[in-house]
Amino acid sequence: MSLRRRRFLTALLATYLLVLSLIAFWPSPVDEGASSFIVRVLRFLHRHGAPGWFDYSLIESGANVLLFIPFGILVAAFLPLRRAWLALPAGILASMCIELGQELFRPERVATPRDVLANAFGTAIGTVVVYGWAYRNDDDLERC
Repeated sequence: MSLRRRRFLTALLATYLLVLSLIAFWPSPVDEGASSFIVRVLRFLHRHGAPGWFDYSLIESGANVLLFIPFGILVAAFLPLRRAWLALPAGILASMCIELGQELFRPERVATPRDVLANAFGTAIGTVVVYGWAYRNDDDLERC
């Protein structure tokens, strides 16, 4: 990996981790201001045929998945391709640390194993994206 690419990925990863930390340890959930709007939209959708399982919990889990896709992409891209799979355990560990930190230091936040699972899924998607990109662009296979 070129020095320029490594520096770029380092800057992106550092910025992402800062934003992730702010989201994870903000005193109130980041959706707090939007929760009543989301509930109204869900009620509207349910009245118009959306299934009952499409609920707030699913949206919240989906947001956790989306939040960790960049983690998987950035960590996997930073590592040599043969070690990119390490992004997944790193994402799980980061998620567990976030949930533990919320449990210990942010009693107003709710730490759940479901969040760790959703974050792990997001990390896995991001990691697969990197592998897919590398195999689509044969020149990146030299990193193996």
